[in-house]
Amino acid sequence: MTSALGSAPTGRDDSRARPTPTRAHRFRWARAAGTGWLYVLPALVMYAVFVLRPLVLTLQYSLYDWNGIGVARWVGLDNYLTVFTDSDLLKIIGNAIVLIVFFSFIPVALGLLVASMVRRITTGAFGTVVRTILFLPQVIPLVAAGIAWSWLLSSNGLVNQALRAVGLGGVARAWLGDFDTALPAVGVIGAWVLLGLCTILLVTGMSKIDPALYEAARLDGAGPVREFLAVTLPSLRQEIGVCLTVTIIAALASFDIVYISTSGGPGLQTTVPGLEIYRLAFSQRQVGLASALAVVLMLLVLACVLPIQRLSRGEKP
Repeated sequence: MTSALGSAPTGRDDSRARPTPTRAHRFRWARAAGTGWLYVLPALVMYAVFVLRPLVLTLQYSLYDWNGIGVARWVGLDNYLTVFTDSDLLKIIGNAIVLIVFFSFIPVALGLLVASMVRRITTGAFGTVVRTILFLPQVIPLVAAGIAWSWLLSSNGLVNQALRAVGLGGVARAWLGDFDTALPAVGVIGAWVLLGLCTILLVTGMSKIDPALYEAARLDGAGPVREFLAVTLPSLRQEIGVCLTVTIIAALASFDIVYISTSGGPGLQTTVPGLEIYRLAFSQRQVGLASALAVVLMLLVLACVLPIQRLSRGEKP
């Protein structure tokens, strides 16, 4: 009886003391979280000032008819209606979609092929040299790449000289000035720039694949093609997703290469949304229409990239 009575106060004391560690733990957690937010605060401020604020202003400007100087006039969704009904603007958006084939699909496909061959010779100094050469176009400034390719593809450039030397002078032309070949020529420049990046990313991904998977495939009688389809491709899903994301954004937001190599010509054959936004805003003083086109371009990028991100993570679109 005495022990039972004596144990009761001890239980009550324990119940009173129990919340104290909890409050202390919450205080430490709140202090740690506050300290973490203080570290992140400078980056958040920069992001808000240089990303979120321009984005909000672009959305605002897209609803007005404004020349950048005078009084803005509310037009609602008229600028967006112009984007989706003007034949020239639709052609410009179509040019960007065509460039996705050259900037994205071709570099990724060739990158898979080249990475599969390079994977076997990436050991030692020779492998380092190969990776450096492949990545070199990504290091070269896009302006310099555009100027160099403009020289190569000009009427008297190295490409036409080589064609004439082998008896194909009839094929030679001003590749960047011809209505039929200007856009594919710009696409070739973009594919050359992005091929090295895709190849290096894919080679890095292949180096992480367990060699036992390849050995098991060979024991099952798989040849090189079957080994590539059954082992390499499924293991590179995330790397391929990254390559597609980066290259599609580069295609839709292209500006440097187009501006330097063709300035959007001939006609509108190589004009892309980024270049047209620049012209509308700074040359034609149609800030509202330029902002609406920029918003449409952003939505197009999201519509292309978000499904790829979900698929690369194994989620259903």
